[in-house]
Amino acid sequence: MLKTAAQEQLLPGKSLQEKWEFAQNAGYDAIELRAKGDFHFASRLPELKQALKDGVVMPTVCVEMLHFFGAFDDELRRDALAQMKSQLTVIAEIGGLGAQTPASYGMFSRRLPPFEPPRTEEQDREVLLSGLAELGEHARKEGVTLFLEPLNRYEDHMVNRLEQAADLIRETGLDSIKIGIDSYHMNIEESDPAASILANADYIGHAQVSDSNRFQPGAGHLDWPAWLGALHTIGYDGYLAAECRLTGDPVDAVRSIPAFLQRSGA
Repeated sequence: MLKTAAQEQLLPGKSLQEKWEFAQNAGYDAIELRAKGDFHFASRLPELKQALKDGVVMPTVCVEMLHFFGAFDDELRRDALAQMKSQLTVIAEIGGLGAQTPASYGMFSRRLPPFEPPRTEEQDREVLLSGLAELGEHARKEGVTLFLEPLNRYEDHMVNRLEQAADLIRETGLDSIKIGIDSYHMNIEESDPAASILANADYIGHAQVSDSNRFQPGAGHLDWPAWLGALHTIGYDGYLAAECRLTGDPVDAVRSIPAFLQRSGA
């Protein structure tokens, strides 16, 4: 049975302790944190340590920044690297597993005008490998994992499929970097999501879930038994972290996710 987590912004409650009480009653096993830029996540350390002391389970964090380590601008790229290092350090301090980030988000898409990015594919790869090596080495020292998330072609032009992420990770040679898969993006980019999970099994370290329309699992047409079955086949024992929009009553929608995933094969 796979474990479920909900990102903190989906859960009702003013504090992490209140959110955790709701999450447990709804059948969740953990809360996935969200980390903004400007070192905001580090400023939450006292809050996070108190929540940990109170029994809140917080294994992972997903970034919520305006720029990422694949940015075109050198200054923005350096800032994103510094932010991610800080987030990896903080999640390590509270005994977590790691931090998830895409290479970029909303920066450029080859599917939209002007269609050609300002960097060549070779230059993109150089930037990505440099950033991953720096972040992966920091993650290794902290004893946590960096989860690289492939996004769909409309949100990122560099890393869209699991095989692309696996290729980059393989070249770094670092075990401290894994793929953070997301069912929504896979639904768009992978011709066979379950087969892609099987093909890249050695590199998968974390999983986020939402349906084909980005709403909560069960609100779209994604083949959940096949997707979850592939995770079982590869022996995945991590969390299924809900990162989604909600349709219908938001509280009912959040509450429905763990039971739906378990019925579907989690």
